[in-house]
Amino acid sequence: MSGPDTQISMPAEDLEDLYENAPCGYLSLQPDGRIVKVNRTLSTWIGIPAEQLLGKRLHDLLNTSGRIFYETHFAPLLRMQGFFNEVALDLVAADGRKLPVLANAMERRAEDGALLFTRVTMFQAAERRRYERELVEARAAADTAGAIVKSQLDFEQQTAELREQFIAILGHDLRNPLASIAAAGRMLRKEEQTDRSTKVLDLMQGSVVRMSGLIDNVLDFARARLGGGIVLDRRAEELEPILRQVIEELRYSHLDRRIEVSIELDGPISCDSSRIGQLVSNLLGNALTHGTPDEPVRLSAATVDGRLELWIANGGAPISSDAMTRLFQPFFKGEAGTSQRGLGLGLYIASEIARAHGGAITVSSGDNETRFTFVMPLD
Repeated sequence: MSGPDTQISMPAEDLEDLYENAPCGYLSLQPDGRIVKVNRTLSTWIGIPAEQLLGKRLHDLLNTSGRIFYETHFAPLLRMQGFFNEVALDLVAADGRKLPVLANAMERRAEDGALLFTRVTMFQAAERRRYERELVEARAAADTAGAIVKSQLDFEQQTAELREQFIAILGHDLRNPLASIAAAGRMLRKEEQTDRSTKVLDLMQGSVVRMSGLIDNVLDFARARLGGGIVLDRRAEELEPILRQVIEELRYSHLDRRIEVSIELDGPISCDSSRIGQLVSNLLGNALTHGTPDEPVRLSAATVDGRLELWIANGGAPISSDAMTRLFQPFFKGEAGTSQRGLGLGLYIASEIARAHGGAITVSSGDNETRFTFVMPLD
């Protein structure tokens, strides 16, 4: 049991050492704010001898912002409640460097309430202050990142709405007037025409077919990129009629070209026939555009060993090795110069249709022939 008789008295020199060499800075202030006592620890931190600190005011040791804080917050808070804890201050050392500290203060008053002196302790807080600054910076960075993400989400939402409008325009607003032009051309063909007007109607019909193909390709490109790929309506049906229809449409718009056809299909095929027709239209249109005009374009479609094999070949200069690596990329237009070049989506859309059917398109090109081959399993 402890008591007056059991307490150990600490030698006076040890108490002095505890004050002077404590792991924190000590100082005492007169009622007017002047320093009357300071320990060696604090004077060592700031590089100013203790005797030179006596008579100075605490705010003389602070930087400019610290002095403003001292006058507007530190001193009023101390006068109001008689103490404060963990106030962040920046002391200015003799060499001009800034020393971050956390200060605690407590007033000592007489029985009549008169202020006798104020005791202040200070702890170095460089690591803590840096951590706090990093937290503030991290919070600011997070807020900035959040604002950027929100802005990006808003932009994506606006872009998605524009994409939907774009697809709607392609799917409806452009197709309707094109259908009207095609219908008007068919009506005029039923009437007696001069040779010149017949040629004009042929040009119109070719332009309608080409524009319809462009719309289909752009619409499918948008759907493939934005909606998760080409959508199929797969069913077992005869494929030859749609192939013949596509071939005749392209013959009609390329009256000066010869197309040789061989079709040997054994019964219905499980596929999206309209999509296969689109694939053939793109490949055949590409061959007619880039092939040598005085050589025929050849098309073959056959069922062989449980798979559909369809190829289209044309004469002309071989495709370069560089172009071969990019043929099925969107918006790649090849090397041949022609007024009939489109958007560069035909081969890309054809390859996506092939992929959707579980098949693939390959290409070979030499001095005598360029051939695109589509192979699809007959599941």
